[in-house]
Amino acid sequence: MADSSFDIVSKVDTMEVQNALGQAQKEIAQRYDFKGVGASLDFSGEKILLKANAEERVKAVLDVFEQKLIKRGISLRSLDAGTPFPSGKEYRIEASIKQGISSDDARKIAKIIRDEGPKGVRSQIQGDELRVQSKSRDELQQVQALLKGKDLDVALQFVNYR
Repeated sequence: MADSSFDIVSKVDTMEVQNALGQAQKEIAQRYDFKGVGASLDFSGEKILLKANAEERVKAVLDVFEQKLIKRGISLRSLDAGTPFPSGKEYRIEASIKQGISSDDARKIAKIIRDEGPKGVRSQIQGDELRVQSKSRDELQQVQALLKGKDLDVALQFVNYR
């Protein structure tokens, strides 16, 4: 019998991120507590720039954006938001969406599978994803349950289950 396998990836649907950004921009434009504070969100390819005239206001803008991401089903682990920094008369936060699994995180996940997973399971790093193989599909499901229970820094999805 052939080996069963699945891939562990960390991908975010950019369309959903843009939809969440649009919803957050609408809410910020309509809310009374954001009137006159220069609050805005800008998306330029890779970076998301949040602006407001006070540090607590820019944190509130980030909070609104995070709420919209959660409603859209995007894990906050894939959002990499910096700390507020002053820029002229306003405060800014630069954020980005993490795509793919870094090599350090992939090694960490492979080590968890090797140490705590079932013995017949093999994992190998393939670029920004991980392939997990085993003769038994039950062992693969045990690996998925194990990784879902761990508190990792990346949002994981399990795809190509064969």
